[in-house]
Amino acid sequence: MLLINDPADAPPGPKVVAIGSFDGLHLGHQHLLRQALREAKALHMPLLVYTFDPPSKVFMKGEGFLTDLTEKTELLRELGVEIALIVPFNETFAQRSKEDFLQDLRGLEAKEIYVGEDFRFGKGRAGGLEDLQSVAPTKILPLLELFESPVKSSRIRDLLREGKVEEVQPLLGRPYAARGIVVEGDKRGRTLGYPTANLEVAPGKVLPLGVFAVRARTAQGTYGGVANIGHRPTVDGHTLRFEVHLFDFRGDLYGEDMKVEFLKKIRDEKKFSTLEELKAQIERDAEEARRYLSQL
Repeated sequence: MLLINDPADAPPGPKVVAIGSFDGLHLGHQHLLRQALREAKALHMPLLVYTFDPPSKVFMKGEGFLTDLTEKTELLRELGVEIALIVPFNETFAQRSKEDFLQDLRGLEAKEIYVGEDFRFGKGRAGGLEDLQSVAPTKILPLLELFESPVKSSRIRDLLREGKVEEVQPLLGRPYAARGIVVEGDKRGRTLGYPTANLEVAPGKVLPLGVFAVRARTAQGTYGGVANIGHRPTVDGHTLRFEVHLFDFRGDLYGEDMKVEFLKKIRDEKKFSTLEELKAQIERDAEEARRYLSQL
C-alpha cells in the first residue's frame, strides 16, 4: 500500500476515492471500503482512501481516538486498499474552504467517490453531497446498523468508557486493541508474584478501565494474560497505569512493542485494605482469565 500525506503526491490516473476519518475501522467503515474496492476493481482503477490524522473529531472536540496512525494503516492494508492519503488534521487544514477540498479531489482525478451519510467537509462543515457530485458521481452509504443502533465510532468510545469490551468486538469485527512500548514500572507486581509489563500508549488513545482477560502479541510470541488499567488505589497510585501480566512468559520485554487485545472484562478496579488482599484478588483474576481464554 502506498502511503502519502499530500494530494500532490498521488500517482497520476483516474481513481475511486473513499473519504472519511475512519477512526476504529469498524464494520461500517469496512462495509463502505469493500463497496469502494469492488467498484475500483470493476473499473480497473486503484482505490485511494482520503483520511485524516488525527481524526477530525479528535482535533476539533478533543475526543479520544480508537486507532492510532499505525493501527489505521495496518487495517487499511489488510482490507486491500492500494493508496492511503493521510492528511495531517491541524488548524490550517480545519480552516480550508470546501472549494479547497473539492480541488484536492479534482487533482486526485476522482472518478467515483464514496462517503458515509454523515460526512461533511470544509470550514464550518460547509460541504455536502451536491458539492461532491460536482466533482464525480458520489455514492453515500447509509450507516450500518447492528443490534438496532448505528455502528459509529462515538458508540464504540462510549462502550469502552464503560469497559464493555465484549460489546465492542462485534462492532469492530475484531477485539479492541491497544499497542504501546513496554516501559519500566515500580516492579511491585513481582513482589506479589505477578510481574507485569507496563505499557506506554499514545496520548489520547481510548482505554477501558478495569481488569480484563487479554491476548498480548509481542515479538517473542502471543500470550494470554490479565491486564489492569487504572490508578492502583491500593498503593495510592495517582497516574493512570496500563499493566499486563502474561501467562507462562519468561523473559524481558523492556523497550519492545506490545499489542494487547481486550477479550473480557473481569471486574472494576477497587481498593483493598492490604497487599495480601490485593494478591488474593489478583490470583482469582488470573484464574478467571485463564479459564475464559481456555474456552476460546
